[in-house]
Amino acid sequence: QVPLVESGGGLVQAGGSLRLSCAASGHTYSYYSMAWFRQAPGKERVLVAAISGSGGIIQYGDSVKGRFTMSRDNAKNTVSLQMSSLKPEDTAVYYCAAGPAFRGVVAGTAASWGPGTQVTVSS
Repeated sequence: QVPLVESGGGLVQAGGSLRLSCAASGHTYSYYSMAWFRQAPGKERVLVAAISGSGGIIQYGDSVKGRFTMSRDNAKNTVSLQMSSLKPEDTAVYYCAAGPAFRGVVAGTAASWGPGTQVTVSS
């Protein structure tokens, strides 16, 4: 399993920005695909963004395209999610996921998970 810890969540007004980070406490994660998911109370978990081990492939959920940007720094074993133009519907617990297979990480079926960080966007 891959140890992961998210940070950067908080309370922000609609239209504001937040930057989330996911840190891996183990050795290099450069060969692991990673992703951000989110889950609001009473709703299913959905994909926010995913990135391949090399950073060459980045995939975004339709609801965040043009507003969120995912990146990774393999030297620091971190991935980030820059969130702009936040909306109330972005309110959720955001989870970091990682695994050896991009397809499995995107699906959420073959990944390790962090404990999550709360993002709340007020009107």
